[in-house]
Amino acid sequence: MNPVVVVHGGGASHISKDRRELVHRGIIRAATAGYNILKRGGSAVDAVEGAVTVLEDDPEFNAGCGSVLNVNGEVEMDASIMNGKDLSSGAVSAVRCIANPIKLARLVMEKTPHCFLTDRGAAEFAAAMGVPAVPGEQLVTERNRKRLEKEKREKGAHKPDQQQNLGTVGAVALDSKGDVAYATSTGGIVNKMVGRVGDTPCIGSGGYADNDIGAISTTGHGESILKVNLARLTLFHVEQGKTLEEAADVSLGYMKSKLKGLGGVILVNKAGDWAVKWTSESMPWAVAKDGRLHSGIDLNQTSVTDLP
Repeated sequence: MNPVVVVHGGGASHISKDRRELVHRGIIRAATAGYNILKRGGSAVDAVEGAVTVLEDDPEFNAGCGSVLNVNGEVEMDASIMNGKDLSSGAVSAVRCIANPIKLARLVMEKTPHCFLTDRGAAEFAAAMGVPAVPGEQLVTERNRKRLEKEKREKGAHKPDQQQNLGTVGAVALDSKGDVAYATSTGGIVNKMVGRVGDTPCIGSGGYADNDIGAISTTGHGESILKVNLARLTLFHVEQGKTLEEAADVSLGYMKSKLKGLGGVILVNKAGDWAVKWTSESMPWAVAKDGRLHSGIDLNQTSVTDLP
């Protein structure tokens, strides 16, 4: 089985010219990191965790140290991960003061009898597992401070622009044993209420993985994704015989027509097929397979290079 990893950097309404190269380089770094894990014999779970960790550590993306701020100017993060081999899953929400929520989500999956921990319980579990705490301000970037100020000035408190705040990061992978996995992580939406949780940590909305169908990670307007269960809905269409691309088009189209919700998905199946689709203005993405790297940001703009 030839391994594959697909990553996304979140749906976006606009990526400024000065950030485009930084974003593109970051998404390529993440895909390369995940693919190298697979080439060394690592599992699909290892690969998606590794790829998403790279993006959480990159301040250009809305996850980890690049997370957007809630109405109080604080970082609250959500993440989830799933192994398609046995449907084991782990998720955390409203977590603060840790660098990599995706690592904590994996610990929930592997070290607890539960699927999902939130807020204080997640923090206590992180401490028990020896996950280092970081000062909250270490996760706050100047760019995100300015974004929150602008949002409050233009729209007021607790009124996030639902269709402009679409950032999330994610990865899906197929390993050499034929197992698939997904991981998704986010800082949520700018100016959100304290305690707001979107689709990212919710299994079936923010992602899903089942060896018999495939793996998917989603991004977009979280409330819309939750309402249509976007990840599982897309894989349902795959089960009904649609190709990955057809299934993505149908489910994203349904969410857009029903709720005016914009978003994007990345998928892979056990045959090694992959798909990348979105309805937002852009979505940074990259795929590593067979020693080649496919990547892009805007529709109909794809570059293909050899992996180092």
